[in-house]
Amino acid sequence: SLLVNAAGQSRTEKVKLPSSLQGRKPISIPNKKIEDPISGKVNTSSLTTRRQHLSGFHLIPPRVMLGVLREGSTYAATVILKNAGVNFSRFRVKQPPPHTGLRVMYTPGPVAAGLQVELEIEIFAMVTGGEDTGGLEEVSHDIEIVTETETLLLPVRANILC
Repeated sequence: SLLVNAAGQSRTEKVKLPSSLQGRKPISIPNKKIEDPISGKVNTSSLTTRRQHLSGFHLIPPRVMLGVLREGSTYAATVILKNAGVNFSRFRVKQPPPHTGLRVMYTPGPVAAGLQVELEIEIFAMVTGGEDTGGLEEVSHDIEIVTETETLLLPVRANILC
């Protein structure tokens, strides 16, 4: 129950749902693309008024926080890219620059409505700055995922132990 905690006592604060259950869209930039009439659109009368809410991808989780990493090691995290629309859609990932140590591995191709693909975010923890940072260097990069209608931004954050 949402009214009591695991010990059976009444809760003092509200239960916060994870962002994956809240249905929150990731940070995105709309594309200035003209609609392609041959892209496999579903044209039924029940979908004509709600077209804007029935397209796009969702990222689960919407951001990747890797924590503290040891320099010289390789780490990986998996992100799910789910097609929340009613039509199949394509996407591609702009690979981050090499100096970040990030790489995204995925299988390209169309994603059917309601299905998902896995993106594996791999980071080689390396220190690039020459100045003394007190033992920790922060890596912060937004991975761009370009879809047919928008560009999604997946923030990746990590601290590298020097």
